[in-house]
Amino acid sequence: MHIDMPTRYDLERLAAVRDPHSVTIYLSTSSVPADSEKNQTKARSLFGSAIKQLQEGSGKESVAAIEAFLNELLEAPEFWFDMGRSLAIFATPTSVLEFRLPNDLEDQVSVTDRFAITPLLRAITFPNAALVLAISQNGARLIEVSADRPAEEVTVPGMPADAASAVGLDSIGGRSPSGRLQGDEGRKVRLTQYARSVDHVLRPMLNGQSLPLVIAAAEPLRSIYRNLTGYAHVAAEVIEGNPDELTATQLADAARGVLDRIYAADLVALQTTFEERRTNSRAATDLSDLARAAAFGAVETLVVDMDAAVNGSVGDDGVLTLDADAGNNVIEEIARRALGTGARVLAVRQSDMPEKAQAAGILRYAV
Repeated sequence: MHIDMPTRYDLERLAAVRDPHSVTIYLSTSSVPADSEKNQTKARSLFGSAIKQLQEGSGKESVAAIEAFLNELLEAPEFWFDMGRSLAIFATPTSVLEFRLPNDLEDQVSVTDRFAITPLLRAITFPNAALVLAISQNGARLIEVSADRPAEEVTVPGMPADAASAVGLDSIGGRSPSGRLQGDEGRKVRLTQYARSVDHVLRPMLNGQSLPLVIAAAEPLRSIYRNLTGYAHVAAEVIEGNPDELTATQLADAARGVLDRIYAADLVALQTTFEERRTNSRAATDLSDLARAAAFGAVETLVVDMDAAVNGSVGDDGVLTLDADAGNNVIEEIARRALGTGARVLAVRQSDMPEKAQAAGILRYAV
């Protein structure tokens, strides 16, 4: 399964786009290579729907430019061969950007003057995917984990066969060639050298990723690797014990439990902070209050119901106007403005919302 997770910069850039011919397409896909033609067939149908909507209100040049971008994707078989669980595409007459996501998102086509970003926010709020590094002195494996698909071991070019070969010795427990390192001291030095070699070959694969990396290792290798890795998204919780005794499936099952606990703890922390800030007017659920706070740059964290939609508009001064006939979702508009001022923005299920609201904000200061 191939994953392209959007960065914070990607989100801010997409949220800021204003083009009368902005096309957003979300497409549920299969990560099974044999289903590549099915993915293409479904995409062709949604692409056709987007072009039809464009033709109803856009100039021929704009339609032709976007159609060319979409056709280029359709005519690239290798692209459809390596999918995640959903595909997000954002196109204007001058650019196209796509992300292969680990979440199951509903098919959607939007043609307005801005991109629909709430489903993308959901994908980064809780990606349902992780990487597991199972490392012991006998070798290292990188396992790709998704919510409900079989675990897959990733081939890592240059991965050391084991700790001893990584440091050029028959064993990591003996005396060094210089005779200065021996016993536990020498073993830890060589394990550090080995862990650094593993981290070095993983860096090209982890570059640009934001998925949690769950370490499966026994001490002292677990702490050694955690202390030297440059990857920013190492999970605090580990899979304990000797990973050599666990299959890829067992490692994936353990990692899913870690992911669930990370998400649950994050929600509890948000709820606690929201309740604490409520007492001094630094938390809000009223959409008008949130719109004004977002316009003033006062939103620190915004949580939105991923399925909620309220038609209307938000002015540059933060004034919210409800209008059933308007094409914009004011909850998404509030999210755009919050993103633009550096806020953390999350999209969750309604059952996980503070006070079961459509949106909730933790504020930097009272407004």
